[in-house]
Amino acid sequence: MDNGQRLDCDLLVIGSGAGGLSTAVTAAVLGLDVVVVEKEAQLGGTTAWSGGWMWIPRNPLAQGAGIVEPHDQPKRYLSNELAEGYDQTRIEMFLDQGPRMVDFFRKETQLAFIDGNAIPDFHGKTPGAATGGRSVCAAPFDGRALGPRIRDLKPPLDETSPFGMGIASGADLRHFLNARSSLTSFLHVARRLTRHLLDVLRFGRGMHLVNGNALIARLVKSADDLDVRIMTSAPAQTLLSEGPRIAGARIIHDGAPLDIRARRGVVLACGGFPHDTARKAVMFPHAPTGREHWSAAPESNTGDGISLGEIAGGRTRTDLPDNGAWAPVSLVPHRDGSVGRFPHLIERAKPGLIMVRADGTRFANEADSYHDVMKALFAATPAGQPAEAWAICDAKFLRRYGLGRVRPMPFPITPWLRNGYLKPGASIEALASVCGISASGLRATIDHYNGFAARGEDPAFGRGDTPYNRTQGDITHQPNPCVAPIDTGPFYAVKIVAGSLGTFAGLDTDEHARVLDAEHKPIDGLYAVGNDMASIMAGRYPSGGITLGPAMTFGYIAAHHASGIPLKNNRSAAA
Repeated sequence: MDNGQRLDCDLLVIGSGAGGLSTAVTAAVLGLDVVVVEKEAQLGGTTAWSGGWMWIPRNPLAQGAGIVEPHDQPKRYLSNELAEGYDQTRIEMFLDQGPRMVDFFRKETQLAFIDGNAIPDFHGKTPGAATGGRSVCAAPFDGRALGPRIRDLKPPLDETSPFGMGIASGADLRHFLNARSSLTSFLHVARRLTRHLLDVLRFGRGMHLVNGNALIARLVKSADDLDVRIMTSAPAQTLLSEGPRIAGARIIHDGAPLDIRARRGVVLACGGFPHDTARKAVMFPHAPTGREHWSAAPESNTGDGISLGEIAGGRTRTDLPDNGAWAPVSLVPHRDGSVGRFPHLIERAKPGLIMVRADGTRFANEADSYHDVMKALFAATPAGQPAEAWAICDAKFLRRYGLGRVRPMPFPITPWLRNGYLKPGASIEALASVCGISASGLRATIDHYNGFAARGEDPAFGRGDTPYNRTQGDITHQPNPCVAPIDTGPFYAVKIVAGSLGTFAGLDTDEHARVLDAEHKPIDGLYAVGNDMASIMAGRYPSGGITLGPAMTFGYIAAHHASGIPLKNNRSAAA
């Protein structure tokens, strides 16, 4: 460091989500001197709040379990899903290097994985879709292993974490849902709650880390082990250049400018633009002022990386069919007057819930992916009207599964009735009146739905028709894990607004994650990963984990390119 004004390194990474930390850790393993700067006071970005799943077809955990599929099978699925958006060069790089990325992190770092071998792709009727074997997640992690660094880790999203405790999807979540009906599940939940409360008393937060929180914790632990220098509360101001080459960035650290010179380049990993009002107004048709959209991503994700890349000559993709990873969101009132954003990812597929617009009619298969449900809502919303809906259920559903931020029994519902988040009605007509929904429309919809639901059928939208639907439903409920009548009053509703988990539009990049200029030529020394990179899925959402899987993989790829160490071809290893 030169008089406190300059710092030198090999590679500078701006942002500390999965994409940024994947790049940093890989580069450090490959021998580079790496600096990570993070705008927020805590590390993890959107990843720390996420489910943590990564879509990595033909990954080593699936291979080890005997799930072996030809190399062309996931290519077939993506070519059908992405259509004209299929970028053969980048897709093949991702499919080749994704399994090698998993293998690399398992062998070289603190990152361990659990398999998602029973998780289907979103669109089971598309040729090439799989019913499992394409997903991995970070294994749970004991936060105590981070030592004092745990204070720098962003906690799980409050809206989805009771008492600040992360709940893993799969078996852990099923135990919580079945705690009142299964002794085994009750004991599991009791142990989890006891440990969590003891951790909070001793450490101020839970230490049993799961989902995206575990992924970030394991990457941070790996970065610390490899002497990666990490700075928090250090926003980047501008990129530095040496001739045509990007050679560092000026940041603000400890209240003063600091120039960080990076011999091998700069990696932009700032989480996209879900809270950039001006950019949303241009790129989100349903948000003409940019304020009609409510993202569940951290509010610090304001497009900083994309703006830095554009100033350096990079080109932002504006030709995607969808510029965001859409999700139904409800607005949660907080006692301090702020508003939380709850992403409805789980309960929509459970039996006994439908979603309706203000006219009382359904508009989608509610058990489909969050992205597909919102696309259907956008399509059903007349021009000039806000994209809003209501999630409707009855008393038995609320007790069993909860609704949005309202937890299932034994958690109380009174606070949510009092603050207006949860709307009640003794009858369907009364609920409609409270919500401003057409009473006749809602009554007709419920009667039609219930007439088939007792037999487990949904001829209107086909709930439960795909493996993904059924996996998201309640497998203990038969004959259809996604369908049950709504007939036990009182009835309840939560308002749904347009939201997202993040953004798809980003900087145009090549297969090495190098940012491309207006002539499609790489800008020397500049890379983009995660949501700062235009999604390789071209504005489509074919499966869960198509954000984090490519983020981790292209971080791994970018680090290899910056280091000058060639990537290996993975086909022979995973054939």
